Amino acid sequence: MRTLSILLSCLLLAACASSALVTGTPRAPIDPSQVRVYFQAPAGVYEEIALLESNSGAFTYGEQNKMNSVVAKLRKEAAKLGANGVLFRGTEDGYGGGGMSVGAGGGRVGHSSFSGGGIGVNISPRQKYARGIAIYVVNPIAVDETPPAPAPAPAEPQPVR
Repeated sequence: MRTLSILLSCLLLAACASSALVTGTPRAPIDPSQVRVYFQAPAGVYEEIALLESNSGAFTYGEQNKMNSVVAKLRKEAAKLGANGVLFRGTEDGYGGGGMSVGAGGGRVGHSSFSGGGIGVNISPRQKYARGIAIYVVNPIAVDETPPAPAPAPAEPQPVR
């Protein structure tokens, strides 16, 4: 039983794996929240550090959750390599996911007969796979993600007394 639980744990960990092929010079690791995702090449100078791949995991449901999962894994893997950016290269849907099978059988041994049946259901969804390039952007352009405060309304003229 212990061997089975260890094997199952290894399979679950492998299903959630990300990979990186280092093509440049890694830097000291940074916090994943500092890694910006670019959907086109950033303005300015950047260095390629690694090619990245990730997947959403075997038990991630919903398209938005799958997308959030693969992007978070790309950012985490890039941060390990000291990259402050990921140049996003796209996603693909995996094969399989879901299904149902039915089986039945029977037989006779000596003077006894037996029969059995079963239903198997696979409820794991299709995984989403993503690719990106871990990059180090030299002097990234600061982007203020908070909208500016609205301008105060003009003061109404006060009657003179």
